[in-house]
Amino acid sequence: MKLFLKLLFGAIFVWMTVATIRTSMMVSLWAAMPGYAANPWAMATLYDAYCGFITFYVWVVYKERRLGSCILWFLLIMGLGNIAMSVYVLMQLFRLGPDEPAEKILWRRA
Repeated sequence: MKLFLKLLFGAIFVWMTVATIRTSMMVSLWAAMPGYAANPWAMATLYDAYCGFITFYVWVVYKERRLGSCILWFLLIMGLGNIAMSVYVLMQLFRLGPDEPAEKILWRRA
């Protein structure tokens, strides 16, 4: 299971990074914003994404003990979205010992 999760979140990281770079090379975020904001479905998708980011961030706050880490991860998640989220999950997975189950990433460390 750990290998599958590492491959999955590694693929999400690569896919989202490539998609972001390719899209940025075609049109800047600021140039695309007026057309994007005029599309109700685009805005609904954006709201949905940020609600998901906040949901994920609540788990990060549960796991992280230091205020500085919580603030840093908030900025990364809100700024980079799934790129930052996949990095966070990968970091949690790689911190697991060889005998620790994958579900242990969900728990707060002692």
